[in-house]
Amino acid sequence: MRHSEPSAEPDKRGLRLRLIAVRNRLTADDVRESEAALARCALELPELARARTVAAYVSVGSEPGTRALLDALRARGVRVLLPVLLPDNDLDWGVYAGEGSLARVQHGGRMALLEPAGERLGPDAVTAADAVLLPGLAVDARGMRLGRGGGSYDRVLARLERAGAHPALVVLLYDTEVVERVPEEEHDRPVHAVVTPSGVRRF
Repeated sequence: MRHSEPSAEPDKRGLRLRLIAVRNRLTADDVRESEAALARCALELPELARARTVAAYVSVGSEPGTRALLDALRARGVRVLLPVLLPDNDLDWGVYAGEGSLARVQHGGRMALLEPAGERLGPDAVTAADAVLLPGLAVDARGMRLGRGGGSYDRVLARLERAGAHPALVVLLYDTEVVERVPEEEHDRPVHAVVTPSGVRRF
């Protein structure tokens, strides 16, 4: 069992702020170019080539772009699940049926998210996924992911564990966000791979 330092959460906060500041300096062209490269690299992953169902997410703002990848997976006949943020920060899921199936939803004072407008499948729908694409701000040499701090994906990973589900866990990042080490806490779980615009790294 891993034991984390008491300062892990303050350390995470500081690192998050620094990483978000770097992302906020990216131009729309930077994001667009990296999105195409990210999709190309991700589509070469054997885990995605074999997958029938992939749980993913719609990138917003300066996050590494996912739209090209979502459309490419859907064109392959993959069933793509997208999250719907619930009031308690847990995630429900819906099927991606193309750009027209997305609705912009404002969650309190936070940024608006693009979510599937169709039928809700329930939080447990993610347990049927062969691969789960995770958002994040960084990943380290051990595969430990630094999220945004909302805890939504910690719940997803715990749900997968409880269900005995073992999908491939893949985080999508920019090249500079693969770092030597991120602070960790007891509940943190490593991912299997990171995809950046320049390639794939496995853990």
